[in-house]
This record gives sequence, structure tokens and C-alpha cells, in this order.
Amino acid sequence: MKYHSIDSGLFVSNRVKFAAQMQSSALAVFNSNDVFSTGADSTLPFHQHRNIFYLSGVDQEESVLILFPDAKNSKHKEILFLKETNEHIAIWEGSKLSKKQATEVSGVQTVYWLSDFDSIFDILMKEAEIVYFNNNNHYRKAVEMETREDRFIKHVKSNYPKHRIENNFCIMESLRGVKEPQEIELIRKACNITEKGFRRVLGFVEPGVMEYEIEAEYAHEFLKNRSKGFAYTPIIGSGYNACVLHYIANNQRCNDGDMLLMDVGAEYANYSSDMTRTIPVNGRFTARQKAVYQAVLNVKNEATKMLVSGTLWEAYHKEVGKIMTSELLDLGLLDKAAVQNQNPKEPAYKKYFMHGTSHHMGLDTHDYGALKTPMVENMVFTVEPGIYIPQEKMGIRLEDDVVVQSSGAPINLMKDVPIEIDEIEFLMNA
Repeated sequence: MKYHSIDSGLFVSNRVKFAAQMQSSALAVFNSNDVFSTGADSTLPFHQHRNIFYLSGVDQEESVLILFPDAKNSKHKEILFLKETNEHIAIWEGSKLSKKQATEVSGVQTVYWLSDFDSIFDILMKEAEIVYFNNNNHYRKAVEMETREDRFIKHVKSNYPKHRIENNFCIMESLRGVKEPQEIELIRKACNITEKGFRRVLGFVEPGVMEYEIEAEYAHEFLKNRSKGFAYTPIIGSGYNACVLHYIANNQRCNDGDMLLMDVGAEYANYSSDMTRTIPVNGRFTARQKAVYQAVLNVKNEATKMLVSGTLWEAYHKEVGKIMTSELLDLGLLDKAAVQNQNPKEPAYKKYFMHGTSHHMGLDTHDYGALKTPMVENMVFTVEPGIYIPQEKMGIRLEDDVVVQSSGAPINLMKDVPIEIDEIEFLMNA
């Protein structure tokens, strides 16, 4: 791994929190993600399943974690199963974790090779009555293939039909939504790497540059700073492309007079950052671009103030909508009649600002986290309003990552990333 080692105390603490919410006589199983083939003998880079990483810190394929607080054998309360290395693997892929190394990384004292899994799992299932599966019920989930977890669930249901099945999502959602201080520092590190990428790009962008060249500048800076790269597929859209919310082709020329929207973020140690900045390709805002940009920045600043302990998700978005409506009226994009006659289920502002303002972030860019209960300290949210005007070939979005506090303003993890109009123009023309 490129990142520095993480204190295993984080993962020990996370397992204690998870085990505290398990029912009696229950065990929980967490599988690594698959390694995905691209054809012939090629595979995609491995990405660890976020839940097993959250609970163990193990960043290796074909790993399994079992938590069984009520196990009769105290050695079996926490177990890691790992792929055993050999000379062939060591030469062709590099050696895998040893049992000692796995304990150092995770704090799990009992480590077996994966070849022992079936026999030990059978012993444990004779003691257990309930099995927690590692399911994904995220409100934005996108599952288009059978996963390693899916295959395991089928196997257990077929071979142990009398056991009661529980899904772990509710537990993981509540735990992962509130970050430990160590996690916040890892996210901060990812944000700092993203800042370096943005500052690099400010000195690079000029009329005629290609969107993919800008993407390459970010990738260079991210990898240089121990990141695997982008936390998500980058959006680098100039002119009209900035009005396409999930534009990822990044293959067009940036023209003089265009605004350039860049929604990018570095990952660090599997933790995400999520930043959006919009800049003038030629380094100078027009009067109209300044007005729209400042309106978005005003909304972002006001929305950020509301991300405090006790805020309700739905009410927050309604209030942001009111602020955005006021700004759109001032810009002349909406008139009072349109607002007075709007459909409450589809407010007038949605014509120019059609997405949400904030989402949880952490190990996933759109991370697990409660949405129907009040916000609490150490939740991490994005705040990302935007105004999109296709007829003017202009889209502007601004996004920071902030930490909710028990009292007072949230902590902006991107406070040092340039965002004010004067600073951006200064840096682009320095």
C-alpha cells in the first residue's frame, strides 16, 4: 500500500462498537471484494470492501473477518482468515500478509489461513443461532453483478438453513456515519492531497488545454503524495459540459471564455475526499460569471453554517432551497411568479439546481450514514450547491468537506483550498 500504516487501535475500537450492537449467539462475517477480470489475464486494481477494512484494516484480497462475541472458545471471538502466500505468489505478485503482520495491522489475535475456513466456520455455526451478513442497503446503491459476498450468502443459506439471518447494514450505517478522530485525520489527509492537485492545476489551465490533460495533472499530484489516485471517477467539464452532472468523458478542449468545473478528490488509505471548484479557463471571470459564482458561494457558505449537531437532513435541504431561490431571483433566472406558482414537490429552483446539497462521506465517497435522525458530532458531509445554465453554456458548482461539531460552526477540511474569486484570479495569473 502507498499510504502510511494506521494505528490498529482504530480497528479494535470499531470492532468493539460493532460487537456491542450484535444480538446474543450471533456471528458476523465480512468478505473482501472480488478481484475483477477485464479479459485475458488482466484484472482491475483491487479495491477492498469498505466494511472489512473499517473493522480490520486488512487491505488484501480473499480475506475474511468473523466476529463472534459469544464463541465458546475465547480465541474465536475475532478471527481473520487470509490467503496463504507461497514462493510462486511472492515472485509474481509480492508476498501477502503473514499471520503476525495481520495481527499488527488489525489487532485481531487469531489468524488462520483461508484453507481452514470451512472446517472452523462449521464449528462456529454449531454454536451460533444468528448470522449477520454484509449486505448493502445504501440509498444510492449500484449493484450490477454477483459479488463474493452474494456467493457466500447463498452458500450459507443452502448449507445452514435453520440459522436466522440478519443484515448488518443498520449497524454499519450508524457506526460508519460518525467518524473517529483518526478517520477524520485520514480524510483531512485526502483533502490536503486534493488541495495540492488543485493548486497545481491553477497554474496549468489556459485556453486550448484538453480536459484529460487537466485530469492527468491531478493524477500526477495525487500519486506523488501516496494516494492510489482518484476517490471516484473525476468530472472535468468545460463550457456546456459543466452542465452535465455526471460528465466523465473529459475529452474536450477548454476554450477561452469558458468556465471549467472540476469535481475531483484524492483518496488516502481508502478514505475519500470530494471537492468541486469552478474556474475561468482564461484566468479572468466575466461580470456574469462573477455574479453566478458568487451566488453559488453565498449558498455554500450559508448551507455550511447549518451543518451542526441537531440538524435534520430533510429540513436542511428545504432551507438550502430557500436560499438558492433568493439567489436565483437576484440573478434574474427566476421571477416571483414562478416561485409563487411552483409545485412544492418540484420547487422552481430545481430548474437550475437539481441535485442535493450534501451527503455523508468517508470510506465511500457517498458514505454510509443516518439521514432520518438529527446530525451528530463527527459526521462528515460534503456541501456542494451549484447553478447550471445550459443556455449560457455555464455550470458552476462549489464543494467542500466539513465535520459536524457538537456546538459552533463545522470544521471545513478544505478551508485552505482556494475558492474566493480574487484568490483564484491571482493564482491563475501569477
